[in-house]
Amino acid sequence: MALDQQTLDQLLDAVRRFVRERLVPNEHRVADEDAIPPELVQEMRELGLFGLSVPEEHGGLGLTMREEVLVAFELGRTSPAFRSMIGTNNGIGSQGIVLDGTEEQKARYLPKLASGEIIGSFALTEPESGSDAASLRTSARREGDHYVLNGTKRFITNAPQAGLFTVMARTDPDQPGARGISAFLVEAGTPGLTLGTPDRKMGQRGTHTCDVIFEDCRVPASQLLGGVEGQGFKTAMKVLDRGRLHIAAICVGVAERLIEDSVRYAAERRQFGKAIGEFQLVQAMLADSRTEAYAGRAMVLDAATRRDEGLNVSVEASCCKYFCSEMVGRVADRAVQVHGGAGYIADYGVERFYRDVRLFRLYEGTSQIQQLVIARQMLKEVEA
Repeated sequence: MALDQQTLDQLLDAVRRFVRERLVPNEHRVADEDAIPPELVQEMRELGLFGLSVPEEHGGLGLTMREEVLVAFELGRTSPAFRSMIGTNNGIGSQGIVLDGTEEQKARYLPKLASGEIIGSFALTEPESGSDAASLRTSARREGDHYVLNGTKRFITNAPQAGLFTVMARTDPDQPGARGISAFLVEAGTPGLTLGTPDRKMGQRGTHTCDVIFEDCRVPASQLLGGVEGQGFKTAMKVLDRGRLHIAAICVGVAERLIEDSVRYAAERRQFGKAIGEFQLVQAMLADSRTEAYAGRAMVLDAATRRDEGLNVSVEASCCKYFCSEMVGRVADRAVQVHGGAGYIADYGVERFYRDVRLFRLYEGTSQIQQLVIARQMLKEVEA
């Protein structure tokens, strides 16, 4: 159920102040230390940011999709590392349980995810299956009242901090593709589960990914998500629809932050006796960025509203993810250009955002995968 307008406004104002007063001043610290300060993580818990999308009956705020993207617009106005810390708990780390978990699984894990007591992680990608997720090889063999998992997951966000992994594994080796895949809830510390060395990445310092390795990892049958085999891939796809809208909203927020910084710099920086913002070629870059960011915001709000109305928005979610992730890349590039040499220097932070936003075009489905999703559905509609 949607929040009343006054409560929503209070939430957005609180998030806006938190971003401006606590997160933005710590951006350089997070980049230098490759870690989010514990006191900021605790403040995120107290604000309820780990449970934005978790239903109220399980300790979360239970935001609608539209409300969640409005919060994401605000969270996007700072380093993506902060959003990533809470992102898996609100998206791919919890939504599989929300959508398809048993009542026992919901009661056991959702309150801890909503409070930030544990960090959730989503283990789908493998060394040989990224975009083609249905070809995953991690196996789950039934042995009595347990499943035995074997395989390796790659680039798993928040894995080094995770307390709970939603793991996609093949329970039916004779069933090719998506139909033989099931989902499991595997707690950190389970014997047979080990973590690889944290990845060194182009950007997004403060966010951590690594391999997750399963070697004869015995998981109780009660940890099969929903208690049903063969539903894992369907769960993953439903989860990704929501995640793609969330990421698109974050892209819009980052773009708006970069535009704000660029306009301020253009108004203050002087060349040839006047502010560079008075030069038409600089104005053109600012105008292009503002136009594209506005288009992205309108797209995300429209798709989120449609989802809240119960409509299937798989195509719209892909449209938003595709456009907004590509858009913020163009905006970041222009921001560096507007800042000139200063844009290449770490002190200003623009070059950090330039590196950070590159990931948005890759995870939760690359731009090329979004194109395929959109085009294939268009062709199906013609055939129908």
